[in-house]
Amino acid sequence: MSRSKVRRLQGSSPGAGRRRLKNQILNALKNPYNIITLISVVLLAYLIIVPLIEMIRTTFTLARADLRRVPGGKAGESTLFYWNRLLFSEVSRNLFWLPLWNSLVIALWTSAISITLGSLIAWLMVRTDLPFKKFFSLAVIIPYMLPSWTKSIAWLAVFRNETIGGSAGFLSYLGLQSPDWLAYGPVAIIAVLSIHYYAYAYLLVSAALRSVNSELEEMGEIVGANKTMILRKITFPLVMPAILSSIILTFSKSMGTFGVPSFLGLKVNFYTISTSLYSTIQREKGTGFAISLVLIAIASINIFINQKLIGSRKSYATIGGKGGRTNTLSLGKWKGLIVALLILFLMVAVILPLGILLYQTFMLKAGDFGLSNFTLHYWLGEADPLISDGLPGVFKSAQFWMFVKNTLMLVALTSILATVFGQLLGYINSRGRHLKSGKLVEQMVFIPYLIPSIAFGAMYLAMFATPTRISLFGQSITLIPSLYGTFAILVLVSIVKHLPFASRAGTSNMLQISTELEEAGQLAGASFITRFLRIVFPLAKNGFMSGLMLILISIMKELDLIIILMTPTQATLPYMAYTYSTSGFQQPASAVAIVMFVLVFFFYWIANKFFHADIAGGLGG
Repeated sequence: MSRSKVRRLQGSSPGAGRRRLKNQILNALKNPYNIITLISVVLLAYLIIVPLIEMIRTTFTLARADLRRVPGGKAGESTLFYWNRLLFSEVSRNLFWLPLWNSLVIALWTSAISITLGSLIAWLMVRTDLPFKKFFSLAVIIPYMLPSWTKSIAWLAVFRNETIGGSAGFLSYLGLQSPDWLAYGPVAIIAVLSIHYYAYAYLLVSAALRSVNSELEEMGEIVGANKTMILRKITFPLVMPAILSSIILTFSKSMGTFGVPSFLGLKVNFYTISTSLYSTIQREKGTGFAISLVLIAIASINIFINQKLIGSRKSYATIGGKGGRTNTLSLGKWKGLIVALLILFLMVAVILPLGILLYQTFMLKAGDFGLSNFTLHYWLGEADPLISDGLPGVFKSAQFWMFVKNTLMLVALTSILATVFGQLLGYINSRGRHLKSGKLVEQMVFIPYLIPSIAFGAMYLAMFATPTRISLFGQSITLIPSLYGTFAILVLVSIVKHLPFASRAGTSNMLQISTELEEAGQLAGASFITRFLRIVFPLAKNGFMSGLMLILISIMKELDLIIILMTPTQATLPYMAYTYSTSGFQQPASAVAIVMFVLVFFFYWIANKFFHADIAGGLGG
């Protein structure tokens, strides 16, 4: 028998196959990319998939607290009680169906109004000779720096009437009684959300318009098309993907938002799906988690529709190799009127809310807008039992400074850790674009984006409200203690929720760094850690800082994500303003909101001044 045949027979033996498999596994484990990918998949599964499964399990498991509602039931047994109660019981209409309908109406109207506003402003900024563009480009995104729920405080300061309760608003002070439907309810919620979310459409549509070469439109003119036909047949189809993305994003955000419906709806018993979730989960976790799953399903369907609609239009190429240019349309005699209307809109959307919030902090008695009512008490005053139940001015309040500390700690820890993890995930996504492992990580890290913030907070409540135990050798061992009521759960949920943004920033960052640089370091004998710290990270430094600042800005104004997990000692500034306002202390709530805006604007200025960060990447609630 020839030697080659003997080797072939030996190579085909079971022992040789096992050795090959063992060598392949050892070689794979020696590859640093495989190691960090494996660790990432395990962590993402535990922090995203497991909480989601735990939430689903809870909705089908009878809790001890609900035994009295299920005759003959046993704690821990499988049940459909929570889903029946949500969908088919006597309370289903008020608990679920009516709030769901309210949310759908609000989301549809908010999307229609904000997309129209944002797209129109984007077209004026990009495609016309509108004057003062540098000023307007900053002014139109300032409303988004102010959390949406703080605009609710400003809205109430103007339109609140005395029939529902509380101090009168500015219109009542002038002798004009605003109707109930304008002060509270769907009209007020839609107006506030539209003023807030038009930024989505503005940012996305303006970016799309800048990418469209004007030569495409000029070709339409050459063949005799008028301006209206060019806009309808050429420009509009090219920016349609951006408009569709804006619609889906705005709709999803409006469906899941909590702060604005809470401020403007609960006083008149107008519930949305998010406020119903918040009130239900305090009493019935199983039913509350079922509402969360419905929110997640709606958001997932929205994203799926978005991908399908945009995916069908990916064949449009708007940037060519010869370079592009953009011709501006002259506004002519309409220029003065358009500038005046834009300034009027900014007065309503920016200056008026900020001005009202600031002025309200100097009013000793709520509802009295006269100069004789002027005071600095809510900023610098000592505790007085005759004023706001003895609340001191915010700068004199130990609680305020504790919440400032909590807020800064939360945003610092979350933004740093989320950005570090985002860069690592971006490394996996960029280096594994054509590998199943890279695609798996990319899909897993995208899941938190599908889940509305308040539902995501509820998911972590389901996962970490009780200790995680394992049984080992007949002994129950606590693997992870209960995190509810700790600062750790706020940091953890904030990191995981912002991983999609951090990962996207990290992927964009890593794609700009050639693999040849790493290969050169590898040939020189540098280890993976050395290559990453000495080559990859220094080159990614600017992108790292941009991503960090944008995540920091988003977390600074976060309320929906952490409100379910909040405790008095671990509270943040958004929660402080929320509790002040819902307790009737409007002036202290406004003071805290102004402090938050100053902090957010300061961080935004740093992000743009030193890191040239793109604000679109940091859109939050």
